[in-house]
This record gives sequence, structure tokens and C-alpha cells, in this order.
Amino acid sequence: MPNEMSGQSKTKNITTVNVAVAVIHYEDKYLLGFRDAAQHQGNRYEFVGGKIEADESAEQALIREVAEETGIDIHQNMMVKLGRLHHDYGDKQVSLQVYQVELTAQQYEQHKDCEYGLEGQAMTWADKSKLLAGEYHLPAANKTILEWLKLPTKIAITYPLAHFSAQPNSAAAWVHYHREQLAPESWVYIRLKASELEYIAQQLMDVRPDILAILPYDNDCQRSKTTSTDAMVEAKTTGSIVARHLTHSVLMAWFNGTQDITESEQLADISSERPLIVSCHDIDSILAANKLASMRIQQQLSPVIGAFLSPVLTTQTHPDTVPLGWEAWSALAQLADMPVIGLGGLAPVMIDQTLAHGGVSVAGIRQFHE
Repeated sequence: MPNEMSGQSKTKNITTVNVAVAVIHYEDKYLLGFRDAAQHQGNRYEFVGGKIEADESAEQALIREVAEETGIDIHQNMMVKLGRLHHDYGDKQVSLQVYQVELTAQQYEQHKDCEYGLEGQAMTWADKSKLLAGEYHLPAANKTILEWLKLPTKIAITYPLAHFSAQPNSAAAWVHYHREQLAPESWVYIRLKASELEYIAQQLMDVRPDILAILPYDNDCQRSKTTSTDAMVEAKTTGSIVARHLTHSVLMAWFNGTQDITESEQLADISSERPLIVSCHDIDSILAANKLASMRIQQQLSPVIGAFLSPVLTTQTHPDTVPLGWEAWSALAQLADMPVIGLGGLAPVMIDQTLAHGGVSVAGIRQFHE
């Protein structure tokens, strides 16, 4: 991993260091190096990586740095972009381009017992659960990466309440269906209107305390500071809520309203102690999401951990909406500074195709329930 104080190139008296970071893993084992006490950010664990040279792409830098530091050849491994992190240190700026690289069983077997890298640095394979629990002391910039790594490869979305309108008690039918059909310990976006959320979402989370819920971000509720819905839902199930979801319309309304106000006022409109997942459909919303993500990191708020980018393919619910298609979807995904989740006409079995096009996860309704 880079010494962030080296490899300097100056523009307008501000030094910028572009760094490629490889989050290398085999199943739930993640490779970490350990920085010597004399180094910048010393006595900390780190992911493998280093400075991107002027004539290199981020992927080329990853291949070179991983080979130089560990001896592992990843030029044929899939490199999936997790995101970009921008940090301003006053006299310089650092841009971390973060990729996830999964090793083959053969690569892992060959390197699992190596205690030191090629540069003499101590190396260790960390269990993902311990890594995410904070048992390894990493530089502050890595906190967001750890949040990104919590995203599963599959996210289920609940049916709207209207889907059960033919039932005598639609709310009870909604709860019963999702109680029975959601996979154990799955991430679930509980997509309900604010008026429905308080009494229905709480029922589902009470009977399925194992699910990890993404709840809608109630913008009007946040602005008026009347968070009764949040308080009632979270009173019993605080540990089960992993993120808030920001719709495309709310994201763009926030972005378009930030032009003539201060940064603190901008963030006051999108304030949440929970990480955020945003919805994007085009380049404008990707840029808005990037701005929000950057501001939240700068203010040390919970990060934007993912973006639903849709629709990838034609959907049954919106058959007249023109889908992005894989190539356009992939091009937009590369612009995002956070992990991208495929949505729209997808099935869980399409995760490999999604990974190949730059996404980390797939989401949907019909084919995502057991």
C-alpha cells in the first residue's frame, strides 16, 4: 500500500497523489499488510496497493503493485471497482481508487502461508467478520472501504403494499408473505410509503429480526425533525437497520438545491446517522451521488455505501421504460465513487455478469424471494 506522502505531482500548488488499492480476498479471507512504525500511517494494517504512475491505468497499477508487494499475479483475475475516495490534507490531495480482487483457490493455496511480502512487510489473512468488526487497526481512510465490504451480492426488495390489495387485510398479507419468503439474514429494502412504514415495517422486522433492513429516507421527516417513524421503528430493531435509501428524485432535488447555500446547510438536508444507498439512472444522478458521498466523508458522516443503478434490462413493472443495457450501465458504473448495485430485470444468477460489468451486487423483487 502506498506511502501517501510520496509520488507527488503538483497542480496549482496542491499535490495530488493517485493511488490504486487492491482489496484482495479468497472467499472470506482478506489479505492485509502491516506498515512499519517508521512509515507514514505506521503500525497499521492496510490493503495492498500503491501510487498510479503517469503512464498507467488504475488496473495496470494494481497488477504491478500486487506483484511487487506480494508476488501474486492478478492480471487474469477479475478486478471489480468498489469506489473512489478523495481526501484533502491541505497541502496535497489523495485519490484512492479501490478495487476488489478475488483470488482463485490455487492462488490462495500458494500464498496463504506467506508471513512476509516481497518488500519485507508482515502479511496476514484476516477473517472478514473480524475485519469488519474493527479488530484490525487500519488508516482512517479505510473505514469507508470496510462499510462498502458489508454489501451483500444480493439485495431483496419488498413488494409494494398495493400488490396485496386483493387480500382482505393487505397489510397482514404483506407481512406474512415477506416473513415466509425472505432468505435468512438477507439484506432487504423495505420499499413502503411513509404512511405505511411505521406500522407495517415494524411488524415485519419484529417477526424477522434476522433480516438487515434498508429503510426509505423520509426527507420531509428529516427536515421537520419529526422523526417519530424512525424512532418507533428503530426502538425495537436498531441493530437490524443497515442503511437508508435515497430516491432519485430526492437526490436530485438536494443536488439542484445546493448551488447557493453552504456545505453545512447542504448536509443538513441529507442528515442521517445511517449509511445511505442512493438511486441513480443517468450521469447527472451519478455526479450528484458522488458529490453527496464526498461531502459526507469530509464531514465524517456515515458514508454512501452503494448506488442502485437502473434499469439494466426491461422490467415487468415498467415495460415501456427504455433500459440502459449492459454497456451503457457499465460505463455509468465506472463513473460512480461508490459500489454499484444492478437493478431492473435482473436475477440473482446474473451476479457474475454484473461483476464483469463493474457492479458488486444485484437487487430486485420477483426472483429475489425464496
